[in-house]
Amino acid sequence: MRIGGGPRIFFINRFFFPDHSATSQMVSDLAFHLARCGHDIQVITSQQLYEDARASLPRSELVDGVHIHRIPTTRFGRSGLLGRAFDYVSFYALMWRYVRRLARRGDIIVAKTDPPLLCIPAMIAARKRGGILVNWLQDVYPEVAIRLDVPFVKGRVGKTLSYLRDASLRAAKANVVVGDLMAETLRQRGISGECIHVIPNWCDDEDIHPSAAVANPLRRKWGLGNYFVVGYSGNLGRVHEFDTVLAAAERLRNDSNILFLFIGGGKKLDELVRHVRKRNLDHVFRFMPYQERAVLKFSLAVPDVHLVSLKPELEGLIVPSKFYGVAAAGRPLIALTARNGELAELVRQHGCGLVIEPGDADALVAALRYLSDNEESATTMGRRARQMLDGHFSRQHAFNRWRSLLESIA
Repeated sequence: MRIGGGPRIFFINRFFFPDHSATSQMVSDLAFHLARCGHDIQVITSQQLYEDARASLPRSELVDGVHIHRIPTTRFGRSGLLGRAFDYVSFYALMWRYVRRLARRGDIIVAKTDPPLLCIPAMIAARKRGGILVNWLQDVYPEVAIRLDVPFVKGRVGKTLSYLRDASLRAAKANVVVGDLMAETLRQRGISGECIHVIPNWCDDEDIHPSAAVANPLRRKWGLGNYFVVGYSGNLGRVHEFDTVLAAAERLRNDSNILFLFIGGGKKLDELVRHVRKRNLDHVFRFMPYQERAVLKFSLAVPDVHLVSLKPELEGLIVPSKFYGVAAAGRPLIALTARNGELAELVRQHGCGLVIEPGDADALVAALRYLSDNEESATTMGRRARQMLDGHFSRQHAFNRWRSLLESIA
């Protein structure tokens, strides 16, 4: 079924193509796919890049059938909470104006969660234009901020924001979440299960595929030789945990075989680099910047095992999307998270890695030594990870579910 000629689909997110951040890649993939299927796709986003707040992308352009409208927000970037708040507020205000100017009655308005609580102004804008609201939740705010002790969102402020957020969820025709525990979190908030849809995130599993480390050009370029490489790829932020990794590296400082490789960026990465240098662990770590998307099929295949972390208190509020890229590359993973969490359950169910609770550095050391000494076991786990992805989390599977949902709404 084709929507063309009927309602248009508006995606709202602070970052979009050519930006490479996780939320941008998800919405960009889906927007371009739906445009190829003949849908009229409009995107309202900022002119910034995730790693470059000073970037000034074109205000308006048509890319592969997608109409992109970029908002001239403030550009303080991610270095401080106050500046980030100004960027958020300017995006909220201008997004509201753009929706009122561009949207027509009956158009579908899909609001993601960057900036946080975008669903609230999106609800107001959708009502003004008679649009159909769909919330696409990558995380659940303000609960994430509250559990991370972010200033200004506790007590009465947090309760007010939760109330407004819940009002948006009830007003939406559909609320798409990325995990079963997140769906349960919404149900516990009193949101009807009929309007909650679980559609996991994805990666480009057609381009990213298992390959031998020995043939990887990046592994040779980066001089990783015969190391057993423990990788972390993507954003290292407040929701992730690295103290356990540091403690494990301390215990492995004299092990000439194991090397930790961090590829990406994020608020916590600079802090990790400082700790590594302070503890004289430079010889145990390597740091590489974000890689272009075309290079991901190589960078994700560099490590022999990947780390994926999530602070236990954030279970049910976030699902780490880097999990899918690791699985596509056919690599085993070590989940540094709660043993009863969603990621941990997937790892155990499919036998594609090991689960270590944050703080248990000895268990992490034992796991790394076991995998480095048992290549066959690591290879088997990696093969199971790819089989799990192909069977349950392929990009095409997610696209089909999204398309079915949006066309049923239309």
